[in-house]
Amino acid sequence: MATAVGEKVPSATLKHMTDDGPADITTDELFGGKKVVVFAVPGAFTPTCSAKHLPGFVQHADEIKAKGVDDVACMSVNDAFVMGAWGDQQNAGGKVLMLADGNGDFAEALGLVFDGSGFGMGKRAQRFAMIVDDGTVTHMAVEDPGAFEVSSAEAILRAL
Repeated sequence: MATAVGEKVPSATLKHMTDDGPADITTDELFGGKKVVVFAVPGAFTPTCSAKHLPGFVQHADEIKAKGVDDVACMSVNDAFVMGAWGDQQNAGGKVLMLADGNGDFAEALGLVFDGSGFGMGKRAQRFAMIVDDGTVTHMAVEDPGAFEVSSAEAILRAL
């Protein structure tokens, strides 16, 4: 069952790229004492993710942060190198933190995994967006398979 509004975000360690290479970031570091918007995509460089999902959050990052959000983060079941390169290609630097959930542990702990083996992608995170306030989920929007409606930057702006 998926993590629901009012529940604590499960503990996990993700990775992100730094000037010195991949670095760990725990969910405690990411969410502790902060309001954070996290959106997940099935895969970096995939069509909807690259054409709509990430670009929307890059475009609206300042508006989202103006509503009291400390950080905006994109998560995918990819490695930190791929997430870093995708973030660079999408001009996400300084706007959206690119998080790698390499083994899908965080997606699994959230209860938001789907099996993309039929597409050669293995287990991936479902497309979703959540608002987390000091480690507690205050808004959760999970997309139906193939949809892109409730997890967009515009939908999150309305939810804030």
